[in-house]
Amino acid sequence: MEVTLLYFDDCPSWQTADQNLRAIATDDDFTINRVEVTTPDAAEALRFRGSPSIQVDGTDLFAEPDEPVGLSCRIYQTPDGPAGSPTADQLRAALAAARGA
Repeated sequence: MEVTLLYFDDCPSWQTADQNLRAIATDDDFTINRVEVTTPDAAEALRFRGSPSIQVDGTDLFAEPDEPVGLSCRIYQTPDGPAGSPTADQLRAALAAARGA
């Protein structure tokens, strides 16, 4: 499985998402591609819903239908409240669901 981490450099939360993905990649069988999104046109083309975004086969694992596309930091609802990145457990669950789809 190929996981794509989309981010823009000014958002500090992408590094947490990257760290969480690398931690669980040792348990699961997937590779991580990192894609820096630098322009509004690239954000639109990639359906980038904010930094960080995690995609499998071009599908955002955490997308909500009404989330806008663009260069912004993203907020995730975690068990501990709003955060800039999904937890490792949330990533594991989302990847397992994507694998089963």
